[in-house]
Amino acid sequence: MESKSISSSILSTVKKNTMLFALVVVMLVFNLLIGALGKGSLFTPGNISNLISQNAYVVVLATGMLLCILTGGNIDLSVGSIVALVGALAGVFIVNMHLPVGLAIFLCLMAGIAIGAWHGFWIAYIRIPPFIVTLAGMLMWRGVSNVILNGQTIAPFPKNYSMFFTGFLPASTNEETITIITNAVGVLIALLFVITQCISRRKKTKKEYEVEPLVIFLAKNIIIFAVLVAVFFLLSQKNGVPVVLLLVVLIIAVYGYYTSKTVPGRYLYALGGNEKAAKMSGVDTNKMLFFAYTNMGFLSAVAALMCVARFDSASPSAGTNYELDAIASCFIGGASAYGGTGTVGGAVIGAVLMGVINQSMSIMSVDQNWQRAIKGFVLLVAVVFDVVSKKNKKSA
Repeated sequence: MESKSISSSILSTVKKNTMLFALVVVMLVFNLLIGALGKGSLFTPGNISNLISQNAYVVVLATGMLLCILTGGNIDLSVGSIVALVGALAGVFIVNMHLPVGLAIFLCLMAGIAIGAWHGFWIAYIRIPPFIVTLAGMLMWRGVSNVILNGQTIAPFPKNYSMFFTGFLPASTNEETITIITNAVGVLIALLFVITQCISRRKKTKKEYEVEPLVIFLAKNIIIFAVLVAVFFLLSQKNGVPVVLLLVVLIIAVYGYYTSKTVPGRYLYALGGNEKAAKMSGVDTNKMLFFAYTNMGFLSAVAALMCVARFDSASPSAGTNYELDAIASCFIGGASAYGGTGTVGGAVIGAVLMGVINQSMSIMSVDQNWQRAIKGFVLLVAVVFDVVSKKNKKSA
């Protein structure tokens, strides 16, 4: 009986983490291809550091997009344009007007929240379809950003701003110090993850919820612990921990907790599952819709601040197609096209998968057009998998 229980639990774990296993396979395959072409390895310290720095904005945008998708398969087409507009404002405030960096960051975040609230008002309270509102926003905010920049690029940004998003910890040139502190941070983050998992399991056991067998639980956490420590070891061989990684980890932790452990977070799933039933159960569905899009504006502003620091410029073309990367990450990560299903962890996996595909194909010097074609195919496969699996569950 125990062996059956373990084997069925392994099957269940594989089904729940299909995209995670897919990510591992994709990384290994690309690593073999890169090696075969004599281009080194995907798993070098420099490539891992670049993967984090270049895709941090996708993780942030995908986290916000997930909340919109949860409300009923809705999306936000304006995020790329918001990134361009907030980036333009950052350029004006910091480079042209020489405002204090803290004040400029605050004003940019407020601008993002205001834009998100504008969208949220029309979507939640006037009930204009999100596609129309955010399509209008995509055109409108892109136009405003071009007016602000007058078609010109603002650069460079001062170092006291860029250090918040492009710096490394520890801020030291001593290799030994970087190695010790980076590895210590990696072990600490890995331990915190394992501890939270143990606490969660204990709570479920006390409430007599079904939990996976101890053997599988231990194996899964040992593997995750080892992977996290290995990543930070590689980072210690480069410049240390990218500051942007800590910011991304914080965002993932906060939104992961919000969506899975809080009542308002569960309301988002209820809204996406059946809005009428959620409303009859006392959920303020208008408020939840308004929050989802206001929050999307806020996270778009965070992504904009990351991007202008990374590129060291505010450009009229900034944010182009960013909304597509965020949407694709969510669907690849298991979010349902109909809403009510998806996790922050899944969105992060989707974003990392997209990043791995981008970086690997760039290392291999694959043509940009083929890169777009492959990403489009991956997105289609992910959505088809979601639709087919749901049909099979209904027919079962």
